[in-house]
Order: sequence, then C-alpha cells, then structure tokens
Amino acid sequence: MRLHQSHTVLFDLDGTIIRSRDGIVESIHAVLRDLGHEPDMSMDLTWVVGPPLEELIGHILAHYGDDRVHEAMALYRRHYESGGMHKSPVFEHMREVIETLSAEGVRLFVATSKPRYLARKILHMRGLVQYFDGLSGAREDESGAEKPELIAAVLREYAVNREDALMIGDRRFDISGAHANHVRALGVLWGYGTREELVQAGADALVSQPAELLAAIRQQFAAAEAHPHG
Repeated sequence: MRLHQSHTVLFDLDGTIIRSRDGIVESIHAVLRDLGHEPDMSMDLTWVVGPPLEELIGHILAHYGDDRVHEAMALYRRHYESGGMHKSPVFEHMREVIETLSAEGVRLFVATSKPRYLARKILHMRGLVQYFDGLSGAREDESGAEKPELIAAVLREYAVNREDALMIGDRRFDISGAHANHVRALGVLWGYGTREELVQAGADALVSQPAELLAAIRQQFAAAEAHPHG
C-alpha cells in the first residue's frame, strides 16, 4: 500500500536511527575516570542505550559503590556533547527509509529520551532534521524522559489520530510507551534491545533489518485499516 499524509510514524533515535552505543559507552567510561574509578571493561553496557540518563547512571555508579548521580550526569553531558555524540552514524538503509516516508507525505516525528536540543543537533549533523515534523525529547536537565509522556506529547501537540500512528523502536520502553497511548509499535532488532525483550513488551511485529522496515510499516498500516479497533 502507498502511505499518505494521514499516516504518522514516530521513531526512537538511539538504536533505531543512529548507532550510538560506542559514543555513549565511551562517555560513561570518561565519567567514571573523572570520578576516580577505573572502568570495569567486563561490564556489558549495551543495555545503557534507551533508559533515561539518571536511571542508568545511578545503576552504573552503584556497581562502584558511588552515589554521585547528579555530578556524574553533568560530567556525562559534557563528555557526550564534546565527543560521544559525534560517534553516532546512521544505520545503513535508515536514511532511505526516512526519505521515502517523507516523500510519500507521511508525518514523521522523533520520540527520544535524549534531551530535545541534543537530538536535534544529532539529526542536523546527520542531515536528517528536515524530514521530521517534530521532535519530542527530554528537557535540558534530563527530566521528562519517559516514553509514554514523550509519545503522548506528539499525539497531543500535533493532533495525531492514534489509530493512524505507529511507533518504531529497539527497546521495551518504545513498545510499552506506544501501547500506553494505544499506538501500534514495531520492534527493530538491529539496535540494543533483545528479541526476547521486545516480544515480552508486546511488540506488534519485529523487523530484522532496516531494508525490511518500509514493508513492515506498510503492513502495520494496512492491518490497522483492516481492523481499525484491533
């Protein structure tokens, strides 16, 4: 099916549009060193991409017996903006997906736990910002980073009909945040969440590769039109 302007797609950013793990983990390691810790390289930090910053920083510091969360958050912002954010390439084929959806008239939004100003900087740096009708993100102090509220803000501020909307993301937060707003959600497997995590969260479908995403989006909108209250 051909998509059109009544359709709305919301994208998560990290792990869905951009490959951001390396820059985030590198910034976290720099923070730990600033606080006097030697980073434990055996600690798998793949999971840090997705949760709100305060939550993940608190969890990591606990591993080192440290509770300086707010100091660590300020250090993280400095390291990430000066270096980490530049290590966030666009996943292969995602640019084509976004360009195609935009060309067909689909309204596109980003809903990310990243601060809004930072997400905008990254989209601008990657030459993608012009394709999006709006961006919902955390405040500058990292508050307001919960996905249900971020998605609800897009629906409300842009008068989006939830039956014509679809959320795309790689973590359980994206799926549960969409479903909390009665919006369908596609789970993507090239990011930082596991298949099990996305299945348990109740993803409406899973997509293995970005090259398969357009077809999956069309299928979801066709299913929504065939079963409008399903």
